[in-house]
Amino acid sequence: MKLITRFAYYSVGLFFGIIILIFFFSGKRTSCDYSPNDRVLKNIRQKKFVYNSETIQQLRAAQIDTADMRKAFHTGNVDFGASNTSLDSCKLYVIDAKIEHNNLRIKVENCAQKAKIIEAEIK
Repeated sequence: MKLITRFAYYSVGLFFGIIILIFFFSGKRTSCDYSPNDRVLKNIRQKKFVYNSETIQQLRAAQIDTADMRKAFHTGNVDFGASNTSLDSCKLYVIDAKIEHNNLRIKVENCAQKAKIIEAEIK
């Protein structure tokens, strides 16, 4: 079999494979969250957020609302060096995110049913 014929068969198979994947995965909320950073942020995003009064005041002073906080959990980076993941009940994560023109450092207590925002520090 000639090389050009092999390439043609390969191209046709690749084309149909991509079409089938697009058909199966279109409309579904599939994601590739394999890195530790992405898995932690996805786990936190799926839970109910609980804010304490100090955090709400800090966010109001910086003119950051809860929608911006949700965006921070999509674009932020988890600082595993400053986080405490060895706790049994609720793990403490430190997340660095950039919201508008502010660099934000968020401390989150990630429990089984909720994510408690302990502190939001503007840098």
